[in-house]
Amino acid sequence: MARQDRAIHTRRMILEAAAEMFDEFGYDATSIGGLIDRIQLTRGGLYFHFTSKEQLARAVLDEAVTMNGLAPQALKLQEWVDLALLLAYRLPREPLLSASIRLSVDVRARGLFGTRWPDWMRVGEELLVEAGNRGELLPHVEPAATARLLVGAWTGVQQVTETLPDRDLSEEISCLFELILPNIASAGVLAKLDTSPYRAERLLLEAGSPAIHSSRRE
Repeated sequence: MARQDRAIHTRRMILEAAAEMFDEFGYDATSIGGLIDRIQLTRGGLYFHFTSKEQLARAVLDEAVTMNGLAPQALKLQEWVDLALLLAYRLPREPLLSASIRLSVDVRARGLFGTRWPDWMRVGEELLVEAGNRGELLPHVEPAATARLLVGAWTGVQQVTETLPDRDLSEEISCLFELILPNIASAGVLAKLDTSPYRAERLLLEAGSPAIHSSRRE
């Protein structure tokens, strides 16, 4: 069991180090040799877990769609909001999430591996369909289109915010929802939704998640 635990820990260490390099340098500029130097692991030790840079990139993307911190709420629309706020809070603190975005916007990497944007759209659509069935949405709202547009808007806001050192992603996504929700939420529901930029941190604390304790940039 101890050997298995060490193997799991080593694999995770490799994956997170690779994610940091993908995020810092991009896919093309990241190399196996550079990764070995960074983590002080033998080539054989690395290849035991990952046989190529391509396999590492795919493994990073496999970690992209995560529901950590999301808890059932009385309103499904609140869960939809929570998911976006949680991702905004976690992304600057978790190399794997940040790298998955970098790989998705990297034209070469996207051509090789695709993205997880369709998965995020599917998750969002499912929540919005449930919200609609419960009467939480205005009659004109189309869940698939709304989910797709949020993924695009969220990604665009994240990319712009990354270039503005005085802006916080959680605050920007909170502002995004302040613009979106009046156009999709029924009046009685809108007043009950919490879009605070501090909500994600509270949710993670309540869930006892270790994500709030680790940050690359703080």
